[in-house]
Amino acid sequence: MTQVSQFSAFRTRVLNRLHARAATRARGQVRGFVSSPEPRTIGSFARGRQLSAGNFLFAGSLLVAPNQSPWKLDAPDAAFAQALHGFAWMDDLAAVSDNASRNAAQSWLWQWIDLYGGGGGPGWTPDLTGRRLIRWINHALFVLRGVGENAPDSDAFYRSLVQQTKFLSKRWHAATPGLARFEALTGLIYAGLSLEGLESLADPAVKALAHECEVQIDAQGGVPTRNPEELLHVFTLLTWAAAALSDAGRGTPQAHLAAIDRIAPTLRTLRHSDGGLARFHGGGRGAEGWLDHALAASGVRGGQPEGLSMGYARLSAGRTSVIIDASPPPGGAASAAAHASTLAFELTSGRRPLIVNCGSGASFGLDWRRAGRATPSHSALVLGGYSSARLDTTDSRTGVEALIDGPTYVPVEIAQVSDGIKFQGGHDGYVLTHGLTHARTLELTNDGRAVAGEDMLLALEESGKRRFDRALDRTTLKGIGFELRFHLHPEVDATLDLGGAAVSMALKSGEIWVFRHDGTAKLTVEPGAYLEATRLKPRAALQIVLTGRAINPQTRVRWSLSKAQETAIGVRDLERDDPYLDDE
Repeated sequence: MTQVSQFSAFRTRVLNRLHARAATRARGQVRGFVSSPEPRTIGSFARGRQLSAGNFLFAGSLLVAPNQSPWKLDAPDAAFAQALHGFAWMDDLAAVSDNASRNAAQSWLWQWIDLYGGGGGPGWTPDLTGRRLIRWINHALFVLRGVGENAPDSDAFYRSLVQQTKFLSKRWHAATPGLARFEALTGLIYAGLSLEGLESLADPAVKALAHECEVQIDAQGGVPTRNPEELLHVFTLLTWAAAALSDAGRGTPQAHLAAIDRIAPTLRTLRHSDGGLARFHGGGRGAEGWLDHALAASGVRGGQPEGLSMGYARLSAGRTSVIIDASPPPGGAASAAAHASTLAFELTSGRRPLIVNCGSGASFGLDWRRAGRATPSHSALVLGGYSSARLDTTDSRTGVEALIDGPTYVPVEIAQVSDGIKFQGGHDGYVLTHGLTHARTLELTNDGRAVAGEDMLLALEESGKRRFDRALDRTTLKGIGFELRFHLHPEVDATLDLGGAAVSMALKSGEIWVFRHDGTAKLTVEPGAYLEATRLKPRAALQIVLTGRAINPQTRVRWSLSKAQETAIGVRDLERDDPYLDDE
């Protein structure tokens, strides 16, 4: 981090603290709500039960402390503390809504006011304050039940809401552009429209949010980070803000509504057949039902657009969805959590993911975070042990590592063919290191029962051929090693079959898929990992690996994924799994 950026971060922290203390010292009449707030957030019943029992699982860390206040615990890291102070966990307690969960929510909320309501602690940042205000207002009826209208706790609740809203009105612009600023502005709109006497504070936030929609949401309905889960977060915030404006009898700016209209089709492109999001560039699948609920709440109709959405291609037929990262990775500040995943794909059959990417390892420490971002952690081609883009680790003090030297040219074509839909793409991520362009073709049949794949390494220009020859010389003409990796979901059971010529994969639904190849590479099934932020540790998984060597300036490998003939067209798949705290 440069001295300028260090000073800027320090200045932001100081100003946040000064404005927080100023807001909490301001005197003013305690107000109530203009109308009873309508909760829009959705929590997890299972997580709520665990929380009320004293199992605090945030950002991949678990602290078990029955009958203890979470504010008395030593947070293992900053991410844990941020999740705690953001109060999104209140959604989970409200999902349970019994006496134990309500008592926990009430106790922890008023403890926060006692400990941090004066402007101290890590929770006084614009994004966390916006997130917290939304939850307090959403669940006001839940936490105030049984509390008298003029009781001290009720007065403290409303007083703190007003103070946090005033802080946010002064500091929303200090939030980092992107999700953090969307959270801050949505929280300010929510509070300004809900609390008596603060309506005027909402007006500048409404205009600012419309401006952010124009600046941050591109023509494809995407965000600069290309993180699908972040896009869903932003979309949800925008629909909440629009609903709050509608409930207050106000109009929503056209730029705001246009952003919602652009994002909804993009999210449908990124939606697998099981309702989960594709896991790319640091994003997870999203909570079960979240995506479908958000799309329904938006009221935006219509399917996926033609071509790419936020740089992703989607092939779908029958019960099968294939989603491909078909663009260069994000650059600059937006690449802080980006992955070297160009031309990687995921495949889901019905309600069961089959081919996946490992996911983000950010909650499991630095080593896992770096590993999750590398190309070998994706269902993609790895050449010479290199990723298609590299991490800038020149300054390890920041903890933020941008993605550099990635593909800049990614031509793509999607077309209907006689028996299905065909994707063709290429990237130049290995041209500088080896002179080779990676080209990938995926063809999904009309019934969704088979995918035919082809991967090629090509030296296209004379300069590339010379670079390839030099790289080949360094191997003493043995060839440049490459691997095609196909990561399997942890619930997929895979075994080598046909004397090592194929891999048979069994899904929990009872479906059987078979992987075959043309014999030009060596086929193995190797250990892998599946990374989820909601888990305490990485999950063991398997991966199919095709290993070969590029000896000529044109190398081709063909492979296929297909359902076994005995697999029925329609599978009755009703088994459900509760992954919360299931790490054995």
